[in-house]
Amino acid sequence: MRKNYNYTRRKLFLPEYGRHIHEMVDSLLQIEDRAERTRQAKAVIAVMGNLNPTLRDTEDFKHKLWDHLFIMSDFQLDVDSPYAQPSRQDLTIVPQKLPYPQTRVIFKHYGKYAQRFVKAIATETGSKRAEEEMMNVARFMRSKSYEFNNEHPNNDSIIRDIHIMAGGKADIDLTAVSTIRSEYRPGGAQRQQKRGKMQRNNGRNNKMQKGQRGVQRHASHK
Repeated sequence: MRKNYNYTRRKLFLPEYGRHIHEMVDSLLQIEDRAERTRQAKAVIAVMGNLNPTLRDTEDFKHKLWDHLFIMSDFQLDVDSPYAQPSRQDLTIVPQKLPYPQTRVIFKHYGKYAQRFVKAIATETGSKRAEEEMMNVARFMRSKSYEFNNEHPNNDSIIRDIHIMAGGKADIDLTAVSTIRSEYRPGGAQRQQKRGKMQRNNGRNNKMQKGQRGVQRHASHK
């Protein structure tokens, strides 16, 4: 007797529905009467919906079921569907290739957004708001430079880098940049941990001293 293994059967277009649903869809193609074929197709849709009862209240759930029905029939099923029948071309549309950004980042440790900010602010000449925004960008650049080099940068180098990123068109007064200081402090986290450890040790020592005084007081009463 010849055994019917799954690898000898046709490929399942939507394996999540199982082979029985696919065989039900194949039986629809054998029905010649269009009205009867449509009625049986609606019954298959009801069975497909019972496989995922939690999704019945979701938006366009029925529409998805009809689309899956046509996919499982290899787009050969001809019935009166309440929705437009999809085509193979509609489901095999290749998305457009996204253009790769061609922007060259001059100083990569500052990041591309710092360069964009500098170019945008440099066009606003004679504006007090532009000078304040450039100061914020300079502070950001100092922090990024410290993260990259692990040392505080020179403010003159920050001003020079701003002029380079602006293409020499920064007509903003950058003298205030030379006065900014970085918020980063080397070893700040280590000092905080050490301070917390010292506080815990002091608290532990105080408890031990209180306990010793209590023992001495109790012994003196005896």
